[in-house]
Amino acid sequence: MSSVSRSSSRGGANAEWSTRENKLFEEALAYYGEGTPDRWLKVSRAMGGTKTADEVRRHYEILDNDVKLIESGRIPYPNYNEQGAWN
Repeated sequence: MSSVSRSSSRGGANAEWSTRENKLFEEALAYYGEGTPDRWLKVSRAMGGTKTADEVRRHYEILDNDVKLIESGRIPYPNYNEQGAWN
């Protein structure tokens, strides 16, 4: 299993995110909730500046869209095993 997320079909340049970057992203999103002024800049900085504020915002938009597609039933729910990894 790869440790990199790819959204190149939707994202363009810098579409690869490491497992560590995704974890930092999740933690920063939890800390800087919706309505936080300069949220994407703060999330970017909390990640150590490995991604720009625009890359962070776009990553969020892609993930948010994916969740909406899953919840609407337009794409199937991911099949996880008991440890949370893909089957």
